[in-house]
Amino acid sequence: MGILSGNPKDEPMHYGEINAVWMMSTAAKGAVSCYQAYLNHCGDKDLKKVLDDLVDQAKLEAKECDTLLTDNGITPPPAMPERPSVKPEDIPAGARFSDPEIAAKIAADNSMGLVICSQTMGMSIREDVGALFAKYHATKTALGLKILRMNKEKGWLIPPPLQVKRPELAEV
Repeated sequence: MGILSGNPKDEPMHYGEINAVWMMSTAAKGAVSCYQAYLNHCGDKDLKKVLDDLVDQAKLEAKECDTLLTDNGITPPPAMPERPSVKPEDIPAGARFSDPEIAAKIAADNSMGLVICSQTMGMSIREDVGALFAKYHATKTALGLKILRMNKEKGWLIPPPLQVKRPELAEV
């Protein structure tokens, strides 16, 4: 097989893999910053727990992607500064995100992350890169289920139009 045989870590990354890993690191670092801000706005304890899980996962993703980039001679994207803790009461009412808004945003972010992981898995030729994104995909799937259940239990889920009555088929 030539250059692409043997240990995947010894194989060069192609430009698509480099871009995907670099962008995942960037997105993860942005998620840490954003979700830390959401924690300042959040009042619901279950939502806080999910946000903590998302922050921990994003930190892990950023660290692993940065290591992969560095090991391949690529400078990773810069990290954002940690956000200080603020009490929700100190945020003016008009500037504060509500818990349902936060829950909807993290659900959308998570679903977009699943798509990115799937795309990266599909285009990777380095097995370790594909496996890394498969791991992220599995974790995001579990987190997405947790977010969905929480949104349903709290009454925060706004479903799309539901087909309650099915149209009768016309005889032709």
